[in-house]
Amino acid sequence: MSGQLKEVRNRIKSVTSTQQITKAMKMVSAAKLRRAQDAITQMAPYSRKLQEMLSNIVSSASSDMELPLAAERTTERVLLIPITSDRGLCGAYNANVIKLTRNTIAEKYPKAEVTILPLGKKGYDFFVKNNFKVIDNYWNVFHNLSFDNVREAAAYAQQAFLDKKYDRIELIYSQFRNAAVQNFVCEPYLPIPKVEKGDGDNNADFIFEPSKEVLVEELMPKILNTQVFKAVLDANASEHGARMTAMDKASENANELLRNLKITYNRARQAAITTELTEIVSGAAALQG
Repeated sequence: MSGQLKEVRNRIKSVTSTQQITKAMKMVSAAKLRRAQDAITQMAPYSRKLQEMLSNIVSSASSDMELPLAAERTTERVLLIPITSDRGLCGAYNANVIKLTRNTIAEKYPKAEVTILPLGKKGYDFFVKNNFKVIDNYWNVFHNLSFDNVREAAAYAQQAFLDKKYDRIELIYSQFRNAAVQNFVCEPYLPIPKVEKGDGDNNADFIFEPSKEVLVEELMPKILNTQVFKAVLDANASEHGARMTAMDKASENANELLRNLKITYNRARQAAITTELTEIVSGAAALQG
């Protein structure tokens, strides 16, 4: 019986220690989430307006205007850019990004030659382990998250599209909604999607100064770089939100487990005390007899 009590005490000590870790990780993630949420909240409207403007420029461009980054080609070679985290313990966040990537390949590009450009260590490790064709130059962008580092990956994708290495490029990431909700999306990157006629407010008529050609040449790469950076900020905030939620649930589960272990411990201790009293009484009765 004493061995059973010791085992339960050790389990209680272990769960208590784990709970302290999960609570600390929740607090750290909450602090990081606040900064990441502020960054994406400030970035999202700017990026959304730039993408809207870019789509309108491409849609309203004259036939004699060359837009290599908007050129539609037969889809034979595809580049997918899944954005995951560098660390785990964030629930199903990374698994959902990887699952969406695999579903996209199976459903949209079953006959195409697909290459993966992962941003984030978890995605990189998975796709390398499972023998996907992987570009391994940019997976560590979260080591030092900055616009310049993300721009390098975006510039590579744009240049590869211009060199006709890929006919279509898509971003796969999690759009941040709140700490508990992430929306996993597959977003077209290149060629630049056009605004359909009759879309109302989105089909705005811009006045260009200087000429449209000059603006396109200057702004198009910057807007595309901003689109990738916005996706990375979205993914960063989603990661911290998912980890904070996962650690909160882990702490709650530890509380429930501790409650059950303490009940088990008390029952075992009471049983041990009852057994000892019974042995004492029986021994005394035997001596008297």
